[in-house]
Amino acid sequence: MTAKKLFVDTGLLKSNAHFRRLLVARMISLLGLGMLAVAVPFQVYELGGSSTLVGLAVALDGTGMFIGLLLGGVLADCYDRRRLIVFARSVCGLGFVALAVNSLLPAPSLAAVLGLAFWDGFFGALGVTALLAAMPHIVGREHLMQARALGMLTMRAATVAAPALGGLLVASVGLHGAYLAAAAGTGLTVLTLLGLPAMVPPRGESGGHPLTMLADAVAFLFGHRVILGVVALGTLMTLTTAIRVVFPALTLEVYGGGALGLGLMYTAVPVGATLGAVVSGWATRLARPGATMGLVCLSAFACVAVLGVAGSLWLALPVLVAYGYATAIASLLQYTLVQGHTPDAYLGRVNSLWTAQDVFGDSVGAIGIGALATLTTPALGILVFGLSALVLGGAAWGASGAMRRAPLTDPSLADPSLADPVLAEASS
Repeated sequence: MTAKKLFVDTGLLKSNAHFRRLLVARMISLLGLGMLAVAVPFQVYELGGSSTLVGLAVALDGTGMFIGLLLGGVLADCYDRRRLIVFARSVCGLGFVALAVNSLLPAPSLAAVLGLAFWDGFFGALGVTALLAAMPHIVGREHLMQARALGMLTMRAATVAAPALGGLLVASVGLHGAYLAAAAGTGLTVLTLLGLPAMVPPRGESGGHPLTMLADAVAFLFGHRVILGVVALGTLMTLTTAIRVVFPALTLEVYGGGALGLGLMYTAVPVGATLGAVVSGWATRLARPGATMGLVCLSAFACVAVLGVAGSLWLALPVLVAYGYATAIASLLQYTLVQGHTPDAYLGRVNSLWTAQDVFGDSVGAIGIGALATLTTPALGILVFGLSALVLGGAAWGASGAMRRAPLTDPSLADPSLADPVLAEASS
């Protein structure tokens, strides 16, 4: 296999101006969010002196995100997705400005910081669902996997650099410096996104009460055997990502390591995931991507089980790298199959349900693996967790014949004009 076929295809960066614009905007946005991920917990702890309050801020952000995802899916199937993306990012930017103003007050308000955490989670999620629904329009369904892989690389680069930059700004300038930098980045993001074409969903398929529209999307998801199989396996995969909550106990109680060992464990999974994004070109040429996704998921579950019997840090680290690689490939295939088999009229709602289960599944998984590790031992808990996922995943994969046979995208939904950059430019 040649290097060109093995590594991620970067051709979209050359051929699709709208995708380049979107990738730049996303990079700037992620840098701002990464700085907030440092500044907000720092300020909450500084004002309240309690880790519980820091957890509350994170929970409020997650709650806002969950609600925003569900509502955003309905809105993305009713209104111009470009306008929704621009609106959501603009309102998030106002929230960042409010955080900066609050931090400059003689007595900053803790309640304001907590309220703005919910605000930013909610409006950020509105933009995310609209962006997911818009992607097939921007790149064409046949290029979804390449777009996702390039997006993952951008995300990894931003999440590595942004926290360090945020900490530097807080230390050198103050909290308001990080907040204003995030607000300025959001302003640049909005200006960049204004160049995207209008993306209005089919009028005849939208409308009605939001709850009715969500119920229709749930019925569509459960009635579509390909998407249902993909989401079922993806939900199990999301549950297993919660193994990170056991890393401290494994490091201290099982492997006999310290802070350095714990840091290496937390680093190993992103390293594997980054490798997965880079070495993903082969996945675009799969004859049966659904079958491969199932096997990759099962491989990830097996890695979790092996982690429970690894016995030493130096055996655990390569297992975690392999797990990270498997989750990245599975995520690419899951994303492409869901996007590629969902009609345009349902893209917003199906993407919102799919993304919301990620948020919810991670929390449920964290509670489950934490309880197992407490009731038994950290090693036995993670072994049982991995074996359970392996058994359930194998059953889901075996029962999803339609998913195993499905192509990356549904040929009946393809529209070649959407993939043509010249025609895309003409539609703007």
